[in-house]
Amino acid sequence: MLYRIAADGLLLFHLLFILFVLFGGLLVLKWRPLIWAHLPAAAWGVTVEVLHLTCPLTQWENLMRQAAGQTGYGGGFIEHYIWPVIYPAGLTPAIQLALGSAVLAINVLVYLRLIRLWKLRRAT
Repeated sequence: MLYRIAADGLLLFHLLFILFVLFGGLLVLKWRPLIWAHLPAAAWGVTVEVLHLTCPLTQWENLMRQAAGQTGYGGGFIEHYIWPVIYPAGLTPAIQLALGSAVLAINVLVYLRLIRLWKLRRAT
């Protein structure tokens, strides 16, 4: 039972981490010190996706599920939990590229705004 609870807790942490990678730049606008957590998290997220690496959290969750007598899952966290929810059937590479570009553009715009605000504060 303990392993199942731990696996579920890790699942929740994994989801929150992914959301932080995607939207943490918006939090940085409000709480500036979060930049030191968001930039490495975003770099890790991009690296895992671009290089098609297996996230260690996925492996750890699968080990805990197996220790709890459950079966793990093949593939990664995103493929198993998130893709069926947010990606429609028939998703094309062009749509994936557009979605990825939108996430990148949002983060770039957020950080450009943040830099502009910092420059304005220094000038006054």
